[in-house]
Amino acid sequence: MGDAAEQNGIGPASPHPGEAADAAFAAAEIGLLTLDLQEGRIRAANPHLCMLMRYPAGDLTGLALADLGEATIPVPAGLRRWRAADGSSVYVRIRPSPSTGAGQVLVVDEAETDDLVSAVENQAALTTAGVGEWRFDGETRLVSLSRRAAHILGDRPGVGLPWATLRARLETDEIARVEAQVRTALAEGGRFALQCRLRRADDGSEIDLSLRGEASRGGADGPAAIVGVVQDITAQVAARTALHAGEQRLRIAASLAALGIFEWHMLDDQAVWENARMFAIFGRTAEDGAVGKREFLEQILHPDDRAAFRSAISNALRGDAVFKATGRIRRRSDGAWRIIDLAGRFERDAAHRLPRRLIGVVADVTERRMAEERQTLLIRELHHRVKNTLATVQAIVGSTARTASSIESFYEAFVGRIMSLAHTHSVLTEDTWQTASLRSLLVNELKPYADGALDGAGDDARIRLEGPPVDLASEVAVPVGMAIHELTTNAAKYGALSTPDGRVTIVWSLAPDGPAETLRFDWVESGGPRVRPPTRQGFGSRLLQRVLTAQVRADVAMDYPPDGFRLRMLAPLPVRNTVLNPLA
Repeated sequence: MGDAAEQNGIGPASPHPGEAADAAFAAAEIGLLTLDLQEGRIRAANPHLCMLMRYPAGDLTGLALADLGEATIPVPAGLRRWRAADGSSVYVRIRPSPSTGAGQVLVVDEAETDDLVSAVENQAALTTAGVGEWRFDGETRLVSLSRRAAHILGDRPGVGLPWATLRARLETDEIARVEAQVRTALAEGGRFALQCRLRRADDGSEIDLSLRGEASRGGADGPAAIVGVVQDITAQVAARTALHAGEQRLRIAASLAALGIFEWHMLDDQAVWENARMFAIFGRTAEDGAVGKREFLEQILHPDDRAAFRSAISNALRGDAVFKATGRIRRRSDGAWRIIDLAGRFERDAAHRLPRRLIGVVADVTERRMAEERQTLLIRELHHRVKNTLATVQAIVGSTARTASSIESFYEAFVGRIMSLAHTHSVLTEDTWQTASLRSLLVNELKPYADGALDGAGDDARIRLEGPPVDLASEVAVPVGMAIHELTTNAAKYGALSTPDGRVTIVWSLAPDGPAETLRFDWVESGGPRVRPPTRQGFGSRLLQRVLTAQVRADVAMDYPPDGFRLRMLAPLPVRNTVLNPLA
């Protein structure tokens, strides 16, 4: 019971003022009344309350409390709108004493304007938000619902629902969680909040609920009550679930496409990297953190690409378009240069305001770009090689025809030279970098004449190959391969390979020569027929002298000592084509 009532001698267990309290009851400057709980009628009301409700003194006695607009017996505490004698509304604050079974004492005073406004606003807000009030009695274990709460749950308002009834309508796997929170709230008091899923009573449909409440702890006899609000959040949960599913689909798609996802906030130049792929592209760990625009442009992006990136950013800002740019970045983990494609769009709070952030994706396209560059090179190389091959075939036909003594000899020489040319092209095509191994070209021609392995072991080996690994570019491999074929053919017909005791030793080495290297190649025959200098120059000699000199820019020296033919070639090797590696 309120302090004023106690000061005027009215205790909570004494609903009938005695004679000693009559004077204080009548003189109190606050509204007081005693209520008969069985009949719901006013036993006594002091003059101050009669004046507040615009009744003559004493006229409230005997009236039903329902005549004032109060429908709840016993009367709970709170703000009320009661009807005055003239039909107008009077907003009052009620502070009741605990009921004693037969009676209850109420302290009634006029509500403050601020309290009244707050209450009206709260009610309006609850209605707008679709929120309803509920109350759980810890002793009876009944749940009372307001009209809005009953509408949300599909129940009838004003009916006390047993907790067991509501419990049966909860999701099975949520019952234990909800009951645990309710028990904790009843035992300890204080506020709590939870979400759960429940079946409506009227149509059985499932809804998601947000429950918030505050429990008052009971005395020694047990718990008191929980009061709170309930809100239907089914739409919010569905939207949140759909958003989460969309984000998951986006992340899966980005992961499969090997895309990094990022946000760049312009005002503070801070970046947020959304997935692990973003860190992998830049060779950074989560501990290293993301990088903003300044660090990206000044430390990570290749200096030659910075101007193009800044221009792309400016154009996207001015035109409100998608930002696209390509550049090289230095990967932090190993220092390697990688090529990235970046695309994104700036977000604005309003059309007339500056963008707030950039949302985009990054792809590492290094391998793709290298493949594209290699494809371009291969097409260009194919055109060049076809042109040279046709010219070479034409020269082979003409020279072979001029030196052939019969159709059979022409056919034999022509087919051998064409097969050698085809093998060289096959080796070039199979190699990724369009090169041919010098040793492979030699083995292809000389293996039919070798008694054993072509590894240079043993002084009596018929064929000896000695030299380091050398890969010849296509523009060198074709003429050198043809030269090896001519040398082998001449040795088999007229030189060391034409007799069982003949030997051929090929030794080569590489010497530094500016940005590239020079190939030193020695062909030495021994043990064959006695050698005499030729009286005329055949196709092989012309190829060795002219083709190697013209196409390879080699210095070729041929010697014809009696014990065997010798050739020395000094050929400058071209620098590896950097088009095959765009990051070089």
